[in-house]
Amino acid sequence: MKRLFYLILTSGIVVMLTACSNYFESGQIQNVGMLVDGTIAENAWNEKGYEGLREIEKEFNTDVFYKENIDTETEIINAVDEFVQDGVNLIFGHSSMYGNYFNDLAKYYPDVHFVYFNGGIYRDNVTSLNFNSHAMGFFGGMIAGEMTETSKVGVIASFLWQPEIEGFYEGVKYQNPHATVEIDYIGSWFDTEGALAIYDSMKKKGVDVFYPAGDAFSEQMLKKAEEDGLLAVGYVSDQHEIAPDAVLTSTIQEVDKLYDQVARKFDDGELVGDILTFDFQDEVIALGEFNEKIPKAFERYVDDTIDEYIDTNLLPNEY
Repeated sequence: MKRLFYLILTSGIVVMLTACSNYFESGQIQNVGMLVDGTIAENAWNEKGYEGLREIEKEFNTDVFYKENIDTETEIINAVDEFVQDGVNLIFGHSSMYGNYFNDLAKYYPDVHFVYFNGGIYRDNVTSLNFNSHAMGFFGGMIAGEMTETSKVGVIASFLWQPEIEGFYEGVKYQNPHATVEIDYIGSWFDTEGALAIYDSMKKKGVDVFYPAGDAFSEQMLKKAEEDGLLAVGYVSDQHEIAPDAVLTSTIQEVDKLYDQVARKFDDGELVGDILTFDFQDEVIALGEFNEKIPKAFERYVDDTIDEYIDTNLLPNEY
């Protein structure tokens, strides 16, 4: 194996990278790595990413590596270099924050494919994966609009730019035009205390169905809603078991399944450097288990509406 050395001057720091020439068989998985900006156990998003990594390990009989709390430039550079020395040629960055760094590093590792989430940057060996979560939110909103008794629904988001927020609002108003939708956000993925403070404020206003659109705080809010005899829609994973009396359904992003799809495309030589978007049609977005409180006729109506969306790519308010 021929080893090449590169120097990168970044943020005033000189970092030496080692890159391998003729190490990998192009288009075939060797080993796989994942970087996480927090810990695996801290939220459902990270847990599902780890599950996807382990599925790749089983399906392709390969070695997988992951590193937690990698959130600075130097840490990312060093982690990528370690992965490559371990024979990794497919690297997942489990956050949007990795896009710029991967774009800079990719030119030094032309035989490695870099994958990250929710960004607009790509190159030949850098791919951005994006969930089209507008429809996911819409169908969750339809259920909230149907099940509210006060006609007051609350959305507590991490950031207002999340596409599922607009979708949820539209779904509530489509199903229940007279409903009021309270929307607030905390400006963070992790501020559980701030999210619960907003929950208390909305509850005092009469909100009786909540959508906690942040995977770090959704679990605690669902439990709180159940304690208060209120209802909610779960987020990212099927959260029915967390608060079975409160959770009407969940808006699910099957990131573990998406990891597997991406790995198969890469192994087949079909993974392109691009911005890729995924939705219900790709079987990586879904609604979770329906609460038995939802009338069966309405449950069938939602299922039929989702099937029609899959066929036409049109939501019912777009006909």
